Amino acid sequence: GGAGAARGTFSSRGAQHSSVGLSVLAAAGGTPLLWGLLKRRGGSFGQRRWLRRRIFLGKAPAAASSARPARTRAGASVAGTSGEGEATAEQPFGSWESPITAKFITTSGVGLGSPKCAPDGTLYWLEARPQEKGRQVVCRRARPDEAASASERGGVDVTPAESNVRTRVHEYGGAAHMLGPDGDGIIYSGFQDQRLYWAKADGSILALTPPAAYEQDTLYRFADGVLDMPRNRLICVREDHTNPKPAEVVNAICAVALDGSGDMEVLASGRDFYGAPRLSPDGAKLAYICWDHPSMPWDSTELLVADLDAATGQVAATSSVCGGPGKNTSVLQPAWSSKGELHFVADTTGWWNLYKQSADSKVVNLCPRDAEFSGAAPGWGLGGQNYCFLPDGRIVTSYEDRSIGSTKLVVLQEDPEAQSKSGSFFDFLPWGDKGGAGVLVREYGQECLPRSVGAPCPSPDGQTVYFLGGEPDTPGGLYAWPVPAAEESAEPARAEMIACSMSKDMQIDPSFVSSPKLLKFPTANGEEAYGYYYAPKNPNFAGPPGDRPPLLVKAHGGPTACARVSLSPSIQFWTSRGFAVLDVDYRGSTGYGRSYRERLKGNWGIVDIEDVCAGAQYLVKEGLANPEQLAIDGGSAGGFTTLGALTFKDVFTAGCSLYGVADLSALAGDTHKFESRYLDGLVGRYPDDSDIYEARAPIKHVDKLSCPILLLQGAEDKIVPPNQAETMYQAVKARGLPCALKVYEGEQHGFRQSKNIEDALNSELAFFARVFGFGVAGGGLPLRIANMGVEEAENGDDLKSLLLQT
Repeated sequence: GGAGAARGTFSSRGAQHSSVGLSVLAAAGGTPLLWGLLKRRGGSFGQRRWLRRRIFLGKAPAAASSARPARTRAGASVAGTSGEGEATAEQPFGSWESPITAKFITTSGVGLGSPKCAPDGTLYWLEARPQEKGRQVVCRRARPDEAASASERGGVDVTPAESNVRTRVHEYGGAAHMLGPDGDGIIYSGFQDQRLYWAKADGSILALTPPAAYEQDTLYRFADGVLDMPRNRLICVREDHTNPKPAEVVNAICAVALDGSGDMEVLASGRDFYGAPRLSPDGAKLAYICWDHPSMPWDSTELLVADLDAATGQVAATSSVCGGPGKNTSVLQPAWSSKGELHFVADTTGWWNLYKQSADSKVVNLCPRDAEFSGAAPGWGLGGQNYCFLPDGRIVTSYEDRSIGSTKLVVLQEDPEAQSKSGSFFDFLPWGDKGGAGVLVREYGQECLPRSVGAPCPSPDGQTVYFLGGEPDTPGGLYAWPVPAAEESAEPARAEMIACSMSKDMQIDPSFVSSPKLLKFPTANGEEAYGYYYAPKNPNFAGPPGDRPPLLVKAHGGPTACARVSLSPSIQFWTSRGFAVLDVDYRGSTGYGRSYRERLKGNWGIVDIEDVCAGAQYLVKEGLANPEQLAIDGGSAGGFTTLGALTFKDVFTAGCSLYGVADLSALAGDTHKFESRYLDGLVGRYPDDSDIYEARAPIKHVDKLSCPILLLQGAEDKIVPPNQAETMYQAVKARGLPCALKVYEGEQHGFRQSKNIEDALNSELAFFARVFGFGVAGGGLPLRIANMGVEEAENGDDLKSLLLQT
């Protein structure tokens, strides 16, 4: 049970009643007997309200039953092989045995990210490995003579075995590594000490920010670098924690010497935040993004270009290209083409489109669309870039087509004659003033690509684009796509997966995979919200005739983020057991334009809660969910939405908050710099609007709670400190409601270690099984729930003896 068990947070005495016991009470049919027992055992009003709701409706938690074992072929090497020729067994929803276990999820693969291509064509990527305590490793594609030592993904480790490539700039990090000069190894940030290292191709390691430069580890944090070879330095974002108080942390653009001396020079400072320093091909100009509190990067940022002194490399003058204070424009992802033209993504039109600053300094939209060209959730991690340049000048990018829930890849080509061309792949768009030059736009979809595409990276010859991709029913991975020739109009070649995130001998049988269906459903104030619905699916089982499945509604984090449609084993974990799942893109989510994103302005804790509730009620109305088995979970900001929905609405019957926000006032005063003013826009300025903070904080309204809650938390979380979960647990427990808390040592904001990922998922399943009264195949994970169960009753009494005494 992690640190929580060691600290005794599960220990409780008094009014506890097991699922078996409540079944006996319900069967007895005598509610006065139940209330007498509750009164005798100290049951609170909240506990009685929850039990009354369950028992009067005939839905009291039932005794855990043994689920029928799933039929699988002997020696099957995939997760879930259905028993061919065998009849489907009837089994209560939620209790189906599934081969997609928590352990399978953590042992079956790795996370893949950050594809980069060296000048010699060698491909690099980043792997996150749950089985190595979440360690992140830079890998490169193995040469033919290294095949014997390569991983099944075809890679070999580049960074040292003891290293963890991760930066804590903004706490969320991102861009923690880069290719060395001329492809010589990797320059990376070490997680433990936050120093910069250069792992060279010859196997040597050079500390770029050694203890000789500054003694204290983690004093500085570095991310999002670019090489400046004429001056033998790299330029990056530096976060100075000399004074660790969030208000005193200093962010800047900084140059770091490549000779191992640790010499540093600040190039830009004075703004609250910086990101994406990018050097022009001639080394004369430096572009970067900056912004100030209370804005977040998706609210308002500014793109500046600095002229660098040829002799000193210092900033001589700066000019603003796009955005800026008071302009309500989010500009992100600057990059220079080989011709020295500056490109970037901005939402000037209300959608993140791709722009270019032309030679006469005009800013033009290269591909106007009511669509986002920014990637899934821009601004959270540093270094994200959703477009790349080919050697012939073409640009490869992508956007989310929310009408079908998939990605379209776009190839842009400058062509003065574009206005006179047409064809199935072509679409003329103005580029500059009317009658000026044009751009050819070729769009590609699922005829040659996976449903989800992002982080494009070209080979040096421009004939291949590598990207991260995924499908709803197959594992995600790293793809290679043969780029069609500039004048080619034939059917494009299909992209090929070259590195799979899931082990080849541990794939999920497609017959167990539930594919998402994009839903648009009505919500409050006559508006609409979106979500992806996953039906229960398991070839070996069916629910009893006339029964409807339990529903798990998922509230994504952020909250300025979105749900994704790539295969999620953690969602299939639920659907293969007989749960329906709804992954909600509540108002405020990214991917639907600024107008939808800003619905959350001043309304966090209102519209997001309205939407998760509306989504659940919509599925109940459609006959797709059991109204008495509606659960909700979410992490971080999604945890706040979860707690708020359970506190202020009477829709859900159980919930699980993972490192979620319970006390808005505490969060405003006790979080890291990056998000320390986030709530100004989402809720109101603190402490001026403290009454709003109090009104929306679940911890302040525990008296309105009427259903069970599970809380899962990382002990080292600096974003949502553990005291929020601990305080919420004590309050809910005192309220007399079933609740449980687990705190995981060694985890921060989000769980990365396999044992904790597994325990968290299994604990959530065990919790819902106890609350909803169905069995878990194999018995499930033992979970002690306060105010529920009599296994700790005084004098060792079980419920049967208590009934007899009563």
